[in-house]
Parts: sequence; C-alpha cells; structure tokens
Amino acid sequence: MRIVHTSDWHLGRSFHQVGLLGAQVQFVEFLVDLVRTEGVEAVLVSGDVYDRALPSPDTVSVLADALTRLVDAGAQVVLTSGNHDSAIRLGFASDLLARAGVHIGASLSSVGTPVVLGDVAVYPLPYLEPAVVGPALGVGERSHAAVLRAAMDRVRVDLTSHDLPSIVMAHAFVAGGTTTESEREIAVGGVSVVPADVFNGVTYAALGHLHRPQWVRDDVAYSGSPLAMSFGEADQIKSVSLLDLTATGVSVEAIPTPVPRRLAVLRGDLADLLTDPSLEWARGAWCRAVLTDPVRPLAAYEQLTRRFPDLLHLEFAPRGGEVHATSRYAARVPSARAELDVCCDFLAHVRAGAAASDDERATLAEALDASRAARAEADDEGVADQSRGVA
Repeated sequence: MRIVHTSDWHLGRSFHQVGLLGAQVQFVEFLVDLVRTEGVEAVLVSGDVYDRALPSPDTVSVLADALTRLVDAGAQVVLTSGNHDSAIRLGFASDLLARAGVHIGASLSSVGTPVVLGDVAVYPLPYLEPAVVGPALGVGERSHAAVLRAAMDRVRVDLTSHDLPSIVMAHAFVAGGTTTESEREIAVGGVSVVPADVFNGVTYAALGHLHRPQWVRDDVAYSGSPLAMSFGEADQIKSVSLLDLTATGVSVEAIPTPVPRRLAVLRGDLADLLTDPSLEWARGAWCRAVLTDPVRPLAAYEQLTRRFPDLLHLEFAPRGGEVHATSRYAARVPSARAELDVCCDFLAHVRAGAAASDDERATLAEALDASRAARAEADDEGVADQSRGVA
C-alpha cells in the first residue's frame, strides 16, 4: 500500500507577521497532485493540523477543501489532533466523516481502535496531555512517556487480533529527535521526552510535533512540517514521506514540498552585508539579519531593506560584548529557551545571580503544568473530549 505521512501543517500560521495561508493552499495543490500521480491510497497527518485551537474561518475552509480534494483524488485521510489543535473542534462529526473516507483520531476513547485501510491497520493517537488523560488511563506518573506507554498498551492488545502491517500515528517529542525554534514546548521539566521503545511492535511510527524531517530509528520517523516556520529551519529541505508498505516492511522516500520563499540568515557587519556580492541571491528571500558591528549602526533597518526588501527580522549581536545591560530583559531571552528555564533565569536575574534551587525548579514546573492544563481547558483543547467514554 502506498501512503503519505505528513504532519504539522499549522494552517493559519504566520512567518514573522507574513501570512502563510497562500503557501499552505499551494501545498494542498502539491499533495493532491502527488496522490493522483503516485497512486497514493492514504494520507496520514500526525497532529497540529491547525496552528491554534480557534482557527479562522478562512483556515477552516482550507482544511475542508483539502480533505474533499484528497478524497476525490482517491485517498483516504487520517488526521490526529496535536498540541496546537482543539481536539473537540477537529473531531467534530468524525463518525460521519469516516463514512466519506476521512478518519479523525481526536478522542481518548478511540485509542487502540485501528482504522483499517486495505491490508494496513493504522492507529491514530491524539496528543495526550498527561495531566488530563493520566487518571483515565490509570497512569499515576505525570509524563508523556507514561501516557503514551498506556496508549500503546491498548494498541498492542489489538495487534494480537490480526497479522496486518501496522502504523501508529503520534504527536510527541521522542528521544533522539532534533528540535527547532518553531515548536511550542510540549511540557516542562524533561517530562515531555518519550523513548522510542514506546513504539515497539508496530511496522512504522508516523510522528508529528518536531518540524525537522528525521529518523529516530529505522521504524520511527518524523515527516517534519511541509513549510518552514522559523529561520532556524533555513537549512532544511521540507518534504512529505512517501511510504510503500508491504507484509515484510516499509520503504520511505522523502518528496520535497513547494517552498514559497527561500530563507536567508545574514550575519556580519552592516557594511559587509550591504556590499558582499555573494549575498545577491538573498534579495528575493525572506531575510533575518544579525549585525555584529561593535557600535549599533544608525538606520540599519532602512539601509538593509534597500538591498533586501523582504527583511523580516533584525537583531544586534555586537562582537566583543553582550547586549547593553540597560536593554529590556525580555529582549535578551533567547526565543527557543524552554519555559521552565526562562522562569528560572528570570528568578536568578532578579536575585542578582542566585540560581533557582531544585525545590524552586520543581515548584515552577508544577505551576507551569497547572497553567498549561488550565489554558487547554479554557481553549477547549480537547479536555472534555479526551475525558469522555473511558470507563
């Protein structure tokens, strides 16, 4: 069976205030053409279909059009909810949609029940928030590894009832994966990390959450996001994974996806960036510039945009010194810094360097977990749906 594994569409996302919806429509066109030309029988989307729990009407229309066209092209579609999605909203009318060939894994009650596509059993696992689903799964440990192990125990029970090749879809941070600066942190204190052996027993684990396409081991892989979401992904070739699944195993080919703009990360003194002929290619790219001049140049943005009209981000990293101590604290926090580390760093900042103790880190981690669960409930990100139907 020929299957496409993709994830992290993040429909409705912006790239430094530039909307990506047009590029996402172009990706849908590409995917529909791929289904037709390659005889793809199923498309798997492993979470973060939307970029937010409350997607805009235009964004919902893009997904509705994508699903209709993929089914019309001859493929069944399996979607799972990610940590950005509202499981309830994504899962609306899922029983009815399944009759049309669109299968949505967004509730805990469906975990362990396969979507049988031809001769392949697909197990779609929604994003599982430990604080929400742990009690229903009988898990006392508040970690993603614990709830995913419990979910996979249900999968393995069903595996004993047939001898079909099997795929599990999951949205998680699996140990060995490489992050980028564009993923929202999925948990704090290290409890987000899931060992790859959680997925033992299936033919292939189709993962979502990390935006870099990568293999964790020879049967566990991230397809990555089809579009770049940050300048940290400038070196990546974005793709979807084309799987050929047989009774003996799976072969995978990365199919590059269309790129709306090249990304350029420019670093150096202002005068060099303005005159270096090797940077001519970046005129048509979305650009991030890091100026290393020892003294902050005047009108740097205006000068740079004359050569690089699509400069989207400008920062200063003067060589030989740190950012001036009077600059705002928030401006000096690295964008990819974990939430817990940001809190601990700020605590040290206001205490003139005294680092957070282990007890303080644990208290902050607990507070962040509680905040995340409360935010999920307020946003309706699947709390009611995931708590439903699990005796």
